[in-house]
Amino acid sequence: MRELRRVGKRIAIGVEDDLWLVLHLMIAGRLHWRPRGAALAGRRNLAAFDFPNGSLTLTEAGTQHRASLHILSGEAALRSVDPGGIDVFAASLDSFRSVLTAENHTLKRALTDPRLLSGIGNAYSDEILHAAQLSPIAQTSKLTVEEWGRLFAATRATLTLWIERLQAEARAAFPENVTAFREDMAVHGRYGKPCPRCGEKILRIRYAGNETNYCARCQTAGRVLADRGLSRLLGSDWPRTLEELEALRARHA
Repeated sequence: MRELRRVGKRIAIGVEDDLWLVLHLMIAGRLHWRPRGAALAGRRNLAAFDFPNGSLTLTEAGTQHRASLHILSGEAALRSVDPGGIDVFAASLDSFRSVLTAENHTLKRALTDPRLLSGIGNAYSDEILHAAQLSPIAQTSKLTVEEWGRLFAATRATLTLWIERLQAEARAAFPENVTAFREDMAVHGRYGKPCPRCGEKILRIRYAGNETNYCARCQTAGRVLADRGLSRLLGSDWPRTLEELEALRARHA
């Protein structure tokens, strides 16, 4: 190996003859460090890359098989898989705002669009929005100057926090148990648990296999956001506020 890069959410490993091994782990892909010459037994084991001091193996759990491995030749080919999102650490507040307001989207969609921002996924977008105390469905065209400042600062601070935490863990041992759900997160994956800021129960919106977690008290001024499946089922009975939600819970307790 001569070089290692991140291209959006992809890991690019540069080897001899200007070749690049480009991995996208998606949701269920995992990397493991094994003794050199590790065998690829079982359907979950997809590839192994031998280095002088060990083997890096690629596995994937589940049934969707969305992880990918491409072998590319040259810088131009490597650039072709870059969605083009900006690096928030290299951006100014003005460029950050300009990119996210080029089209009007919800904040959740804008933060996770790889054409706009590089490398931010579902989990960290939830954490960013909670830190900024902004609704995931707020429109980018309607944010105030003060809210843009909060969002920009929260994006950089949240990513810095988790980069430092994960780097510290990796220095101790190869990170085998990689997951998007971590106990020390504020809202992501914490549905029904207390918000660390106000104590209110974390809520969620589920759609197309994804889940957005948020605190209604901190982020939506007490408004309960509609979950597509449940709100369609409940119709006019869908709770619009935390008070209505608590009353609904009490009736079904």
